[in-house]
Amino acid sequence: MANTKSAQKRAKQTVVRREHNMALRSRMRTAVKKVLKAINSGDRDAAVAEYKAAVPVIDGMVNKGLVHRNKAARQKSRLNARVKTLGQ
Repeated sequence: MANTKSAQKRAKQTVVRREHNMALRSRMRTAVKKVLKAINSGDRDAAVAEYKAAVPVIDGMVNKGLVHRNKAARQKSRLNARVKTLGQ
């Protein structure tokens, strides 16, 4: 355990931040899974709606520094490509 008061405080803050980040990351993964579920069901309207709901969540994680911007762009691009194939 930490020896100084400041180190104890930092350790406590780290735990709180880690839990918060895990919850946010989980929210993003859930949003992506909802899009994939809608795509797999073949429902184009639901897939588009879920994709539109997932994009701001993914972008928010980039702004918070939880996900690299290239990873977010890659995820959005791949999801969008799969949603577009439903219309054909």
